[in-house]
Amino acid sequence: MATDSPPGEAASSPHLVLWDIDRTLVTIGGGVSRAAYERAFRQVTGKPLGELPDMSGRTDRAILKETLRLNGVEQTETLFGEFYAALATATRRLTDRMRDAGTVLPGAREAIASCSARHTVQSAVTGNIRPVAMAKLGALGLGDGIDFAVGGYGDDSSDRADLVRQARKRASEKYGHGFAGRLTVVIGDTPHDVRGALDAGALAVAVATGKYTTEELRRAGADIVLTDLRDFASRCGPALGW
Repeated sequence: MATDSPPGEAASSPHLVLWDIDRTLVTIGGGVSRAAYERAFRQVTGKPLGELPDMSGRTDRAILKETLRLNGVEQTETLFGEFYAALATATRRLTDRMRDAGTVLPGAREAIASCSARHTVQSAVTGNIRPVAMAKLGALGLGDGIDFAVGGYGDDSSDRADLVRQARKRASEKYGHGFAGRLTVVIGDTPHDVRGALDAGALAVAVATGKYTTEELRRAGADIVLTDLRDFASRCGPALGW
């Protein structure tokens, strides 16, 4: 089950590893994301959801803003807060469906375990809001060792670099030392993840388990490009001081 804190020894690590979730660690098909948005939208607005924009590589805040615009609903911060709460509830209620429709991507479990074994601080930097991130990884048994309290999430900002900065700030405050520059490592599957890492001065690790090729991720500027996470320890270990 997902937890808010990894083992206490994690505080000894000088590195902060920030995982993207969708198509980096897991894939969850079966229309789960749309189903969660449909339930949350109906609960908050009282209307059925019509058009839903492309969700790939985007934050929940950005997706929600466009969803409201496409469906003719006025945007307010109060509505955003209500929607996030409804989305969290809807996603948790879809746990069994996520488990059935979800897949842990090759090497993901071992990559997380390799960081945990070296007491590396791990969290998420993801377009998902925190409860959704926890529900997804928890449903597929990947939450252990991930400190969700110090991540950057889709309701923090529409800018992925801001998510990295927020995660770094939270981790520094909790663990009592900084994770400046490339002491923060971001792993994701899209050019959005790469740009967010680079704009925040972090090390950008790209994994070609989504819809982008290794060449496209190299062109985006990734420092390290992996075919999948089975090569994580051998390729990223030197950057983490292993």
